[in-house]
Amino acid sequence: MAIVRLGAIVYSNLSASSARWPIRPMQPQSKTSYLSVQDYLAGELESDVRHEYVDGEVYAMVGASDRHGLISLNLASLFSQRLPDRCQVFMSDMKVRIQTAEREVFYYPDVLVSCDSRDRETYYRQYPCLVLEVLSPHTERIDRFEKSLFYRQLETLQEYVLVSQDYRQLEIFRRADQWKCTTYTEGEVQFHAIDLRVSVNDIYRRTDR
Repeated sequence: MAIVRLGAIVYSNLSASSARWPIRPMQPQSKTSYLSVQDYLAGELESDVRHEYVDGEVYAMVGASDRHGLISLNLASLFSQRLPDRCQVFMSDMKVRIQTAEREVFYYPDVLVSCDSRDRETYYRQYPCLVLEVLSPHTERIDRFEKSLFYRQLETLQEYVLVSQDYRQLEIFRRADQWKCTTYTEGEVQFHAIDLRVSVNDIYRRTDR
């Protein structure tokens, strides 16, 4: 276990290397352990380590490999260069806020795109059309299960993409296809949410993959 200090609250959370449940059940939070959204957001401004937030619990994020960073950068750069100015592209440091009737979550996706004029909060987005996560051994379970379910609750999300860093493969889950998976390993990848085609070669540029 690791102790993370956010604002004036000392909070006990899973260490960055600890495995997280694929789907965490909603449980009542005690007054001593629950962290409010306001305190979480304030704490993230001061913390040297980024944390994701799930129903009052915070989880320190693991460091990324070189390939992970290069793939994220390649995708974000390609999107930023080719999308119109009304679309904003973020990599790693912009949170996505997800609110349902009973749950509240903040994640840091590896890449997100929002073209919605309502999405102008300073430290998070709520209306992305495209979210991408680069898979790693520490996060793949969460990306495939927990995050997949929560991201789909976003009314504007059209595509959720999982990108392998160990071999050439992108899995795209589309709302229009009832979230069925389409897999790409070569050629061009069609991102319907932003009406853009990107080659697999460009996505994996400089990664030796």
